[in-house]
Amino acid sequence: MSVGLLAVVDDILSAAMKASAKAAGVVIDDAAVTPQYVQGITPARELPVVAKIAVGSLANKFVIIIPIALLLTAFAPWVLPYLLILGGAYLCFEGAEKVLEWFGVQHGHADESDRNENKLVWGAVRTDLILSTEIMLISLANLEAGLDIWTTLAILAVIALIMTGVVYGAVALLVKIDDIGLKMAKNPSQRVRHTGTRIVRSMPAVFRFISILGTVAMLWVGGHLLLVNLGEVGVHFGADILHGIEHFLEPAGGVIVWIGDTLFSAIAGLIAGLIIVGIILGIGRLIGKKPNFHEGEESPADVHV
Repeated sequence: MSVGLLAVVDDILSAAMKASAKAAGVVIDDAAVTPQYVQGITPARELPVVAKIAVGSLANKFVIIIPIALLLTAFAPWVLPYLLILGGAYLCFEGAEKVLEWFGVQHGHADESDRNENKLVWGAVRTDLILSTEIMLISLANLEAGLDIWTTLAILAVIALIMTGVVYGAVALLVKIDDIGLKMAKNPSQRVRHTGTRIVRSMPAVFRFISILGTVAMLWVGGHLLLVNLGEVGVHFGADILHGIEHFLEPAGGVIVWIGDTLFSAIAGLIAGLIIVGIILGIGRLIGKKPNFHEGEESPADVHV
C-alpha cells in the first residue's frame, strides 16, 4: 500500500512539474513585481511583511483561484477568458500608472506617511491574485486530459505550494540580501568584507532594476492576457498581430520569438493601461474625486541609488 501511495505521489509531483513549466515566465514576473511593495519599510518588518503577502498568495490560490477555476472549467468555461481580460486590464493599468510616474506625472500618489503594512500587503496580494490566476490557469490548461477532479485538485495544490515557495522565497532573499552583505562586511576576512561591501553598495541599483522589471512585467503579462483572451472572445485583431509576429520571427529561433512576443505585448499593455488611466481620471473629474492609484507600494521612480 505504501508503494502504491508513493507511486501516486510521484505521479502527482511529475504532473505538477510538467504542467507548471509553461508558467515559469509568470513566476519570474511575480518575483520581480513583489519586492517593490517591501521597499522603504523598516528592515525588521521586511520578512514579516513578505510572510503576510505569501499567506495572502496561498489564500488567493486555495480559497479563490483553484475552486473557481475547477467550477468554471466544469460548468462555465466560457467565463474564464473574460476574467483573464479583467485581470490583464488591471495589470496594464498598474503598469501604465507607474510608467507615468517615471516621467513625473503624479496622479493621487499617497504620502509616504500613509504607507502602512495593511495597505501594502493588500496591494501586493491584489496584484498577486492576477499573476497567480494566470499561473494556475496555464498549469490547468497543460494538465493531461481525462484526470478525475481529485487528482486535478491534488496537482493544482502541489503547483500552488511550489510556486508560492519559489516566488516568496526569492523575494525574501532579495529584500534581506543587503543585511547579508552588511554581516559579510564585518567579517574578519578581507575578501569577504570587500564582497559584502560590494553587495551593499549595489543593492539600490539592483532594486531600481527590479522595480523597473516589475513594471515591465505587469505590462507584458497584462498585455498578453488582453491580446490572447480578447481573441478567445472574438476580438481577433491584436491576437492576429501577435501570432503574425511569432510566425515571422520563428525562423530566428525561440528566444527571438519570445522577445518579439514580449515587446509587442508590453507595448499593447502600455497603450491599454494609458487608456484605462485616462478613463479613470476622467470619471474622477466628473464626480469631483481624485483617485489614488497606490496601495502602499514603492514605485520605480521612488527607488534611489
